Amino acid sequence: MADQIAQFFDALPKEWVTLIIAMIPIAELRGAIPWALASLPYGGGLEWQTAYTYAVIGNLVPVIPLLLFFERTYMWLDRYPGFHRFFEWLFRRTRKRSKYVEKYKALGLILFVGIPLPITGAWTGTLAAFLFGIKFKNAFPAIFAGVLMSGIIVTLASMGILGIF
Repeated sequence: MADQIAQFFDALPKEWVTLIIAMIPIAELRGAIPWALASLPYGGGLEWQTAYTYAVIGNLVPVIPLLLFFERTYMWLDRYPGFHRFFEWLFRRTRKRSKYVEKYKALGLILFVGIPLPITGAWTGTLAAFLFGIKFKNAFPAIFAGVLMSGIIVTLASMGILGIF
């Protein structure tokens, strides 16, 4: 099975693989950019500008549907005990890690998404926006800015430039 997955991704253009990795929760930019910048055969071997662009686009693809439909999906799935427990755990965990979002709203959301730490990013940022009642018109630009910021930080770190400081 793993060989089939590897063969599938090997057949795709490296830019598409970067886009797909950036769309995946947890991996997001933190996984896509280092992979894209890594030398072949294990990475994409892309130029930093291409890696950054495709990773940012891929990371933003799920944001709009998540912001628009999370509440409806949550309300529908929360009826089931397994999902109810999962959402309780997820919400408790997100609230604990997103105190700045609760206090500063959109500005806090930019920092929450933009500083590339574990369990922060566009996916968790959309969840935090839902939990703290940040409307789409404020949440999307904040998440967009955070993704741009995170992409810059991860790209610089992946290229070894941040290691100088």
